[in-house]
Amino acid sequence: MKLHLTRRDDLNLVQSVTAKRIVINNQVYTSSMIITPQAIISDWQPRRFEDLSADDFLPLVDLNPEVALLGTGKQLQFPAPHVTTLLIQHAMGLEVMDTPAACRTFNILASEGRKVAAALVFEVINDADPGADNN
Repeated sequence: MKLHLTRRDDLNLVQSVTAKRIVINNQVYTSSMIITPQAIISDWQPRRFEDLSADDFLPLVDLNPEVALLGTGKQLQFPAPHVTTLLIQHAMGLEVMDTPAACRTFNILASEGRKVAAALVFEVINDADPGADNN
């Protein structure tokens, strides 16, 4: 799914997203990440939605965004309450949506100049599976 036609050199914006990859400013990423308009944390630990833990949100808390987004993959899934405890302790809300929706929302908010961070979960998909990338 192509998301953004015009590239702004001063912002990280998502150009496209599929089940296997995300393209930000012409750079391809294939694993879970956190993105802000000015930074990319490309080695975010959870490899599957089921792997999410409270500690995985420490980088998000450190960024202290106005708006925090969680992209949960191809489908919307809500994390267990104990997983988001850290965010609640820091009075940080979290908008949960599927990853394509999180990317679209991120682009809009970043383009508006908002202090936004998106934590995007990408399952590592075996390239030998011909049906793995259906988007």
